[in-house]
Amino acid sequence: MYAIIATGGKQYKVSQGEVLHIEKLDAEIGSEVEFDQVLMVADGENVQIGTPYVKGAKVVGEVSEQDRGDKITIIKFRRRKHYMRKQGHRQYFTAVKITSIQN
Repeated sequence: MYAIIATGGKQYKVSQGEVLHIEKLDAEIGSEVEFDQVLMVADGENVQIGTPYVKGAKVVGEVSEQDRGDKITIIKFRRRKHYMRKQGHRQYFTAVKITSIQN
């Protein structure tokens, strides 16, 4: 059984027991979060597709980590023009372990 959810402006395919790295949520480690924007739920041959969301479906997960990702380096460079700019940042993320999918 799997579901497709929308959070943080992105869509994710999730299944039970999976650990998912999503955009930062304001939640404590160990707390429970619910995703009610479920776009699709599939259980074998039974597939429910929402318009735009599946009514009554939700995905429940537990926050396991609040951290920052690897450093991403951005370089702007123009050859022969004596121009180079280097910048980097580390994006915040929340790791969520999916505990159940309810439809």
